[in-house]
Amino acid sequence: MAALVSPETFEICKQAAGIAGNIFAFGLFVSPIPTFRRIIRNQSTEQFSGIPYIYALLNCLICAWYGCPFISSDNLLVTTVNSVGAVFQLSYIIIYITNTEKPKKFKMSALLVAVFGLFAVIAVGSMLVIDLELRHLLIGFLSCFTLISMFASPLSVMNVVIQTKSVEFMPFYLSLSTFLMSTSFLLYGVFNFDPFIYVPNGIGTILGIAQLALYFYYHDKSKEESREPLIESVA
Repeated sequence: MAALVSPETFEICKQAAGIAGNIFAFGLFVSPIPTFRRIIRNQSTEQFSGIPYIYALLNCLICAWYGCPFISSDNLLVTTVNSVGAVFQLSYIIIYITNTEKPKKFKMSALLVAVFGLFAVIAVGSMLVIDLELRHLLIGFLSCFTLISMFASPLSVMNVVIQTKSVEFMPFYLSLSTFLMSTSFLLYGVFNFDPFIYVPNGIGTILGIAQLALYFYYHDKSKEESREPLIESVA
């Protein structure tokens, strides 16, 4: 395939896929806004968990670090999308801490400090690795693992959909954004010959298709009215 397509065409396709991925990812980043409007309005986090946002922040930080030029080559769009994502996740966590009960404030604050501490160890530790290829592999495998874990997190929601035969807690726009973003970065990784990008996003694309398939299968059986989508604690 590479022999049949010019490098210029590959570069254009890669940049287009990366920009599209950034746009679709923005849709994912803003999707919790209704949740946090409700939290601010009620001045309570109710029974909902802030842990997913903690993990999402860590994932964004690691993936943004992987996209830096001194870790991997020509992956700036990976850094931009995950940097924006990290800002959104940090904002959500601050809102959560501000409006939750005192015991949860301490727990979430401790987890937030732990995330930045862990990321600092990863960043400093990786820079101490002189071998550039080894540095790339270490951070690549780490970012790949965290990204696959993020894409796998909706599996519990999909199980709820199957059990309840209702898509009430799996909003269509969220599933669609996941699919479009994953597909865009799958193509970006393919055009950049980077398995640490196309492998996890390939898995994300498959899971996105599964979510959309479930949605279209069960949406007629769902109730007409649905509550605001909130992230529930599954602990």
